[in-house]
Amino acid sequence: MKKVLVLPGDGIGQEVVTPAVTVLQVVAQRQGVTLEVEEALVGGVAIEDCGNPLPPATLAKAKTADAVLLGGVGGPQWDSLPMDQRPEKGLLGLRQALGLFANLRPALLSAPLASASSLKPELVADLDIMILRELTGGIYFGQPRGIEVRDNERVGFNTMVYAEHEIERIVRIGFELAQKRNGRLCSVDKANVLEVSQLWRQVVSDMASEFPDVSLSHMYVDNAAMQLVREPKQFDVLVTSNLFGDVLSDVAAMLTGSLGMLPSASLSASGAGLYEPVHGTAPDIAGQDKANPLATILSVAMMLRYSLDLPEAATEVERAVDLVLAQGHRTADIASDDGADAVGCERMGELVLECL
Repeated sequence: MKKVLVLPGDGIGQEVVTPAVTVLQVVAQRQGVTLEVEEALVGGVAIEDCGNPLPPATLAKAKTADAVLLGGVGGPQWDSLPMDQRPEKGLLGLRQALGLFANLRPALLSAPLASASSLKPELVADLDIMILRELTGGIYFGQPRGIEVRDNERVGFNTMVYAEHEIERIVRIGFELAQKRNGRLCSVDKANVLEVSQLWRQVVSDMASEFPDVSLSHMYVDNAAMQLVREPKQFDVLVTSNLFGDVLSDVAAMLTGSLGMLPSASLSASGAGLYEPVHGTAPDIAGQDKANPLATILSVAMMLRYSLDLPEAATEVERAVDLVLAQGHRTADIASDDGADAVGCERMGELVLECL
């Protein structure tokens, strides 16, 4: 039996998680795997319920689960709270407590969606990039940090710090992913101005001899952002720090047409993982059946592959999504003017089930 904890969270979280869980249960049953699925609170809804974005009960359940599925956290109604009490702290707390240091964000462009991309179809056709982001270090967690008064004015400060072992473990996964894909790894940093990036580059270069079958390159983050929209198919696997990976993965989203198409997996050394769509909570469309559930459904596919050891079921889900898109079905975020059948979140989930 496999245990899956579902954290719908805020905004459109509940809407996109519901069809994804149904897909998960259907394919697991076909594989003869028994799932124990449990829900818990995190983020803003947890704050409203108990005043804590990551309740101890939720964390305890997450620690015993084989995988966690998250809808999203955050919303403007909580923006006025102190930083350490905001919904996003629930997600950051989960990442730290579960040791989720490796964030995998694939950017795949399904052929039927070429017209939804903001780039020319010939630039993005058959796109297949994996962005590997270090998730538990860097500027999001570094100390000291804060806002204080100096010389009669407020000053804000954060610290970007990486230890050698933190760089080594994420880069090793990058090399291993490249070995299984097309043999190219691009390490992204800002070594021309940041000492922490100079160390990053040194560690990556030192490790290259362990992987002679992988072609290693280095690129500054500003150039990488430009190259992603100029010639995206030059990349295979990109590995980078927490902050840079956060930005570049959103740039890659527009290559695929929408944030609503991008899944992600955050993995620990043991293989346990947290799976979530990249798109966030989209409070402007919450409760209107306008959300795109495909990124969450594709996140379930990643869960099946990386944490539940059901790769055939993962492929089945991915093929079902491709088939739905090939049939012309679209949610509003990826619809174009070519007569695509614009459907709501619930209906899109039903269509995927029909294609399984």
